[in-house]
This record gives sequence, C-alpha cells and structure tokens, in this order.
Amino acid sequence: MFEKLRIIFSIPELRKKIMLTIGLLAIYRIGFHIPLPMIATNLSDAGGTASEFFEKITVFAASDLRQATIFGLGIMPYISASIIFQLLGSVYKPLEELKKEGEAGRKKLNEYTRYLTVLICVVQSYMYLKFMLMSGGPGGNGNINPNFTSADGTLFWGWQMVAVLVMTCGTVFLMWLGEQIDEHGIGNGISLLIMAGILAQMPKAMYELIRNMKTELTGLSRGQIGIETLVLLIVLFVGVVFGVVFITLGQRKIPTQSAKFTRGRRVYGGTRQHLPLRINQAGVMPIIFASSLLIIPGLMFGGLASFVGSESVLFKPFNFAGLTLNDQGSFVFNMLYVVLIFFFCYFWTAITFNPKEMSDNLRDSGTFIPGHRPGKRTTDYLEKVMVRITYVGAAFLSIVAIVPTIVYGSLGVPYSIAGFYGGTGLLIAVSVAFDLVQKIDSHLVMRNYRGLLEGAGGGVSPVV
Repeated sequence: MFEKLRIIFSIPELRKKIMLTIGLLAIYRIGFHIPLPMIATNLSDAGGTASEFFEKITVFAASDLRQATIFGLGIMPYISASIIFQLLGSVYKPLEELKKEGEAGRKKLNEYTRYLTVLICVVQSYMYLKFMLMSGGPGGNGNINPNFTSADGTLFWGWQMVAVLVMTCGTVFLMWLGEQIDEHGIGNGISLLIMAGILAQMPKAMYELIRNMKTELTGLSRGQIGIETLVLLIVLFVGVVFGVVFITLGQRKIPTQSAKFTRGRRVYGGTRQHLPLRINQAGVMPIIFASSLLIIPGLMFGGLASFVGSESVLFKPFNFAGLTLNDQGSFVFNMLYVVLIFFFCYFWTAITFNPKEMSDNLRDSGTFIPGHRPGKRTTDYLEKVMVRITYVGAAFLSIVAIVPTIVYGSLGVPYSIAGFYGGTGLLIAVSVAFDLVQKIDSHLVMRNYRGLLEGAGGGVSPVV
C-alpha cells in the first residue's frame, strides 16, 4: 500500500490534482467554523427537539445545521435542485429533450440547476434564520447578538437580509468549490464535500466513545461501554462496512450476444458480452427520502398536540403519535422506515432505469439477450430482473438503515457513535470512496501501473 501511495504522489499531474482537492476541502472546513455574527446560539449544546431535528438532516447537507455559520445550509439546496430537475426530466417533455442534446443540453440543465439553487437558498436561509431566532424564546430575541439588537430588542430587518445573503453566498461558494474539484481536482466535488462533512464528525464520536469507556468487563450492560462492548462494536463495524461494499459493487450480469454479419470474406460480430445491472440501483436516495419524509409526521402531530392543549381529548392521541414517530427506537417508526425505503427504492429505480430504452439500444446495436426476442420480450425480461434485484437492494438498505437504531437501543451506545454503523452516512462515505479510488485507478492504469484495488497477482476490483 505504501508503495502504491508513493507511485501516486510521484506522478506530477495526479499529485497536483490530489493536493488541489485537499486544499479546497480545507477551505470548506475553515468556512464551516465561521459563525454568523448576528446569531449567538449553538443548538448542539442546547439539545432538545430542534437539535435532534437538525441532526437527522445534517448528514447529507455537508454541514451542521445546529450551528449558525456562513456555510449553515451546506450543499443541501444544490442537492434538492438537482433531484427536482432529475425527477422533472422523466415527466416533463422539454427537459427530457434537453437531456438528449448531449454536452450542450447538460450545460443548460446545470445552469437551470444553479438558478433554482439560489432560489431555494434564499427561501431556506430565511426560514432557517427565523427558526434559530424562535428557538431563543417566545419573543424570538434570545439568540440575537447584543451588538445587532435594534431599539425594540429585535434583529433589524437589514441584518436579517445580510444573514440571508451570507448563507446564500456560502452555499453558492460551496457549489463553486465542488465544480472546481470536478474540473481541476479529482473525484466528484459535491460528493467529496458531503463525505468530508460526514468524516469530520468521526473524531468527536471517537472522543465520546473513549470518554465513556470503562477498562473492565461490563457483561454488555446497556449504557456501559466495556472491553467486550468495544470489541463487539469493532467487529460489527467491520461486518457492516464489508456488507455495504459487497452490495454497492454487486451486479447482476445478463449475458448478451451481438449478431453476426459478413463483409466480403470476413465474419464480424457474434461476440458474447454481459449487461451489468446494479443490485443497489437507487443508491442512497431511498434512505434520504424516507428519513426526510418521516420527520414531517412527528413534527406535525407534536405541533397539533401543542395547538389543542393538554385539556383537549385529542391531546393524548396526538402527543402519543408525535412521541412514537419521533422515537427512532420504536417498532412503529422502524416499520414505517422500512416500508418507505422499499417504496422509494422501486420509485427511484423506475425513474432512473428505463427497460424499454435499454432494449431499443440493444436492438439498434445489433445485440440481443439469448432466449429473448428483441423488443417487448426483452423489455419484459429486463423489467422482471430489475424488480427482483431491487427487492434485494431495498432489503439491504433497510437493514443498513436500522442498524444504528439496533446498536443504540440494545447497547445504549450514544447515537453519535451508533450513526457510523449504518444509514446514509456510511453509504455515502463508501460510495464516494470507491468513486475516488476508481478515478485514481484510471490515472494509474493510463501510465501502466496497477490500480489500488488490484491485488499482487493483478486481480480486478471485487464485483459480484
């Protein structure tokens, strides 16, 4: 491994790309700790419902929403805009035609995505600012920095506009950083920003684990981290990472054969190949959608319980429903979580995978699947195979999503530590890491070196 690292940094072009990427990520981390001067609060220290709410959605935002910083919104508005255009591209005809125009169409879609990102930033930053001010008390004045307080004790509207513009510019700057990494660095810029935000939480989790650990046997008692608990956590982490890697790289290879044709005295075609279909076709999107959607009912029932008051007969059912849907260890919450993951797995796969288009492409290229005639039968076969492997992928995502809850509930480990044993963060980190390794491998192979994933005997990357 050290020899491969030496080879990587001995290639001038690759070394320059890696150092530039590291430098841009360092700039992102520096800005992450620059607070908004108008707000004097830190929800991560205060705890409560607001802190838990932001902790759930902070994973894929590349930021910690519990702290009011210049990068407070992270990259989430850009991700939201990208998802919106990806969904619209499947149902809105002009966008679908634009996607087929190649590089020019892609540039136009990126331009539209940036405009929508700015609009989303303005709306979200204003709502985020109001939420942070409201968390300071009924009057909404408890979190204002005294230096920015107006005569009536509120935050002047001009400073509110400045805060909105600062957070909007922060997200646009992060979007620019991601594009610079794409163009001049190595790897996917936006994905690397999200991965950096996830991995930045690891030292804090490790510190909390060491601080609560006891150098004695505790018999796996709940809430006590002893030697055997630590060994179990290490084994479980290795097993979960192995499973995530295995399913992430897993493929269903469908054999294909090209038709033979004759030119002069030569016979061309007739070669056997395979069509790879990913088992986890939907990636991490089902978990993001499911976890985001589950936040809404808990907040809604909790708000209704507060609205009707404790005197009303509806208070108890509303309060019970709100507490149940906010309790990640409850059976109802996990069942709804699994159901939503299965639903969004099939929903996202149906949007991103078009069996008819794939069947037409195979037919146009003179390729067919043995035993299935080109056209409708090939389309039906591809759809049937995708339905089956999507079931396996959805089951895998469901297991990974509830593993942190099991670790948290059964062992009593703090959720900041249990969160690294599954869920969105682990999937994103593994996926981005493999994408980065593949980008580095392409540079090494181009210069006749072995890739990082190749063994001593010249093996290939692990693919099912």
